[in-house]
Amino acid sequence: MTSQIPRRHPTTPAAVPPGVAAFARLLRISAPDEAQFRRYGEALNEGDPLMDDLVDWMVAVGVKTIRPKFELALERGIAHVDDAPQELRDFFAVVEGTPSWVDHDALRTAGLAMNSSGVDGLYIARDVSLVGGYTFSGFNQTLLRTGALEKGSNTRFAETSQWAIDVISAGGLDRFGAGYRSTLRVRLIHSLVRRHVVAMEDWDSDLYGLPINQTDMAATIVGSLVAPALGGLGIGLFHTPAEYAAIAHLTRYVGWLMGISDEFLPTDFSGAVRLLHHTSAALAVPDGTSKQLARPMADDPLTWNYPRMQAARRRIARSQHLSISTFFLGRGAMRTLGLPTNTLPWYPLVKIPVNLVESALRLLPGGRERSAARGVRAQQRFLSVMEAAPVTIGATTHLASHAA
Repeated sequence: MTSQIPRRHPTTPAAVPPGVAAFARLLRISAPDEAQFRRYGEALNEGDPLMDDLVDWMVAVGVKTIRPKFELALERGIAHVDDAPQELRDFFAVVEGTPSWVDHDALRTAGLAMNSSGVDGLYIARDVSLVGGYTFSGFNQTLLRTGALEKGSNTRFAETSQWAIDVISAGGLDRFGAGYRSTLRVRLIHSLVRRHVVAMEDWDSDLYGLPINQTDMAATIVGSLVAPALGGLGIGLFHTPAEYAAIAHLTRYVGWLMGISDEFLPTDFSGAVRLLHHTSAALAVPDGTSKQLARPMADDPLTWNYPRMQAARRRIARSQHLSISTFFLGRGAMRTLGLPTNTLPWYPLVKIPVNLVESALRLLPGGRERSAARGVRAQQRFLSVMEAAPVTIGATTHLASHAA
């Protein structure tokens, strides 16, 4: 690994998505200064030392031999693993040592708020965060080397959705909860990918840095968990100030579990938006891979599973999701991504009044809990529409077998 800033890092901050820029102005968040911008470039060479050291050892002794012990520690704790190797004990001593700053009441508040956004939150994650994220061409290089095109964007997003649903589920971030387990499994896969891709003959570290580095991971965590809450404001989904603070807190803890350095974790919602803005400015440099990965997502809805009127509903879904991307990303970005630019932003305009009423009803006694319960059901229905069979986190990388 080189100490130089990889050449993929732009010389000056790149243009960020219009929606992110608008909210940044509202919160008086400025572009990264020279020192901040340079730091994002340096972090392109930084991985996850704790997990990377564990994976180096696992590979040396045999991943398939150690993985059952890793899984048992995830499910029940390292204390329940008989004769646990010291390397495994060292890793779990850290991740089971929940930081003193973690507020479980805030995590519960965040989960309820994010679930109350229902399927619209997942739509924004798909049509804005994921699609728009393909302008991050440096990160695309890793995706293409781990089977992204072969496995398909539909299954990949279904996996990401399942991880997010686990994270915001009731008790999901308790020690050994569903979100805790899923996040640490993703962290393991990230490290396996880093190790594999950086060793490829065609990987240019001077150009790309380290695969799945600290800057990429920071951008991904806020894109997955903060951007949907931020984008929700654009379609009438409002939360209270305490709920936005809780969403930032949840993002901080999930990022910590994922192996992201403290310096790239938000401590409040304004900081989360700042991180989204700054990482976008450091990474949003599109190239040919942007179209290569974004275009298939436009037609993914034509393969979805509906119990009735399937052909018509597939066509409507295609238009619906393109309309969301158009509304938030703008026609310029759609053109850059090779996506249709003639779709009217009809779905957000239809949902704004509906969501405004729903947001108001959540303020009534018990309203948030009822809304969250409906949201969870809607999310599960959407997962079954995308993928008829349950998804396995990590299956869309051909390294999944190495992690088995």
